[in-house]
Amino acid sequence: MDTNAIINEKILEKEEQIKRGKRIKQIREEELHLNKSQLAQKIGISSQFLGLIEAGKGNLVYKALRKLKDLSGHSTDYILYGIDDDVIKETSEILKNYSESEILHTFNIIKELITMIRDK
Repeated sequence: MDTNAIINEKILEKEEQIKRGKRIKQIREEELHLNKSQLAQKIGISSQFLGLIEAGKGNLVYKALRKLKDLSGHSTDYILYGIDDDVIKETSEILKNYSESEILHTFNIIKELITMIRDK
């Protein structure tokens, strides 16, 4: 990797860390209605460390992330990356109606379609 690629990767990582902190703060304030001390205690970290995380200057450790996931009802994909929970939940509900072989068959058809579209 060249120097510019490394710098760009670091910038993207920092931007994602800041977005993640904002999501966690939003979950804490708007959904859980907790202050920093309350949430920090519930997920097993200090309120100072939670403040750093929300400011985009730290990351949750696995154990705290798992507790926040359980407490908030959000997926870790949403907490970490902002991936829409509703899409994951809706997809899971839809897929419950089909067998594994039907899902795999459909997935293979989608892969073929993507290849056809890409090759045009």
